[in-house]
Amino acid sequence: MSDLFDDPQPGQNTPEFSVSEISGEVKRTLEGTFGRIRVKGEVGRVFKARSGHLYYDIKDDRSVLACTTWKGQISSLSVVPEEGLEVVVTGRLTAFGAQSKYNMNVDEVAVAGQGALMALLEKRKKQLEAEGLFAMERKKPLPYLPQIIGVVTSPSGAVIRDILHRLRDRFPRKVLVWPVAVQGQNCAPEVARAIEGFNRLTPGGALPRPDLIIVARGGGAIEDLWGFNEEIVARAAAASEIPLISAVGHETDTTLIDFVSDLRAPTPTAAAEHAVPVRLELMAWSEAQGARLTRGVSQAVQQRRQRLNDLSRAIPRPETLLETPRQRLDRVSETLPRALMAGVQKRQVTLSRAAAALRPATLRQLVSSRQDRLRNLSSRLSPRPLDQEVDRQKEQLSRLGIRLKSAQDLRLERMQRSLATAGRQLEILSYKATLDRGYAVVRSGADLITSSVEAQNAGPLTIEFADGEFRLENTEEAATEAASGPQQKSASSKQVTSKPVKQTKAKPEKPDGEQGSLF
Repeated sequence: MSDLFDDPQPGQNTPEFSVSEISGEVKRTLEGTFGRIRVKGEVGRVFKARSGHLYYDIKDDRSVLACTTWKGQISSLSVVPEEGLEVVVTGRLTAFGAQSKYNMNVDEVAVAGQGALMALLEKRKKQLEAEGLFAMERKKPLPYLPQIIGVVTSPSGAVIRDILHRLRDRFPRKVLVWPVAVQGQNCAPEVARAIEGFNRLTPGGALPRPDLIIVARGGGAIEDLWGFNEEIVARAAAASEIPLISAVGHETDTTLIDFVSDLRAPTPTAAAEHAVPVRLELMAWSEAQGARLTRGVSQAVQQRRQRLNDLSRAIPRPETLLETPRQRLDRVSETLPRALMAGVQKRQVTLSRAAAALRPATLRQLVSSRQDRLRNLSSRLSPRPLDQEVDRQKEQLSRLGIRLKSAQDLRLERMQRSLATAGRQLEILSYKATLDRGYAVVRSGADLITSSVEAQNAGPLTIEFADGEFRLENTEEAATEAASGPQQKSASSKQVTSKPVKQTKAKPEKPDGEQGSLF
């Protein structure tokens, strides 16, 4: 260290360091003194930079130690630090001179105790449950009889032998084994890759895709089973499109993969039992169903045979059914010759009459006249003039139809207007409107009575009101009183009787050349 000291100034014997020198000396002192160490504490703040490096704190009740795990070291960690987790970290102390800080470069992290592991497990369980990965509605049903079964386990353990032995006893199936580490820091990534690898296989390919996956491991301590509690394994099992059975540990052991799998088996042997049915039981069931089917068919045939026999008793014999048609055929066959002879004779008579009427001269004249008429018609009915004439007639007929419809509509409109005008005039000139105002029309027979003198000299009177008519009849003569004139009016009273009559439609006659009365 003598090369670090400058020449002392007069009166001073304390050496001087530059900032870089003291920082380098402190770094060498820390790394040389402590070397590789293990530190126990609780994980505090955790931060992962964009570069991929992981920065976090290890603390106790009095102090905080800054820790760093480089990007290339993270994959080798068996436990990823999480805030609040009590861990034991292993690494080297070093100093960062640019900021006058020291920290610990950690390359291994282990959980400090079983209590801390259980707390971490409970925290992950709540997180995955909140995301819905444990929901029953997302679990897939297992195939009844899978053709190929994929097993994720260690190829050297007793687990794979137990599974193969149980499958061979129950129902032999093809098995694909994906070897993985079942404990340690490589367990979680290998199991996750195995599940994803089975799902990526092509159905029916050279290496066929399994219909069912079994993830199996024997029992052990919680530290040994911790790889199946990692979040990467639980998410891979939840994302599997192939139904998955979890068979990790013994019956009392519980891991996160048990909650996200489609079925949890207490042991690997139980997983094989859930995967396939018993072949002997299937054969026995098939034979029983075949026997039931045979009995059912035999019984159905017997019932239908009995039903057919019952119905056949109600059907008459064929000979009985043919008796009436045979008799009818015999009668027809007897009358047929006579009917044929009669028909032939009748037609012979008709033919003789027609031949007598068709004399040769008359026949030739008729044929000649028909031929002349046919030639005339054929000359007139040439195809092209006939089509033109038909088209012309159709066009003319269409024009006449349009004109007829227009004339008909115009005439109908004029008649309607004339009728409406006559109706209004009739209402204006009718005396009925006057009757509605309280007037009356007095008649004696067909004569109109317009004065009292005419009423006294007249016979029975008919008075017409707006709502009907009634009749008045004289009971004593008043001719003398009427003859005396209007100067001598008799004080004697006239007795009349009234009798309602039906309303009539008679109109008074008016003299020629004179304007009619309003009434």
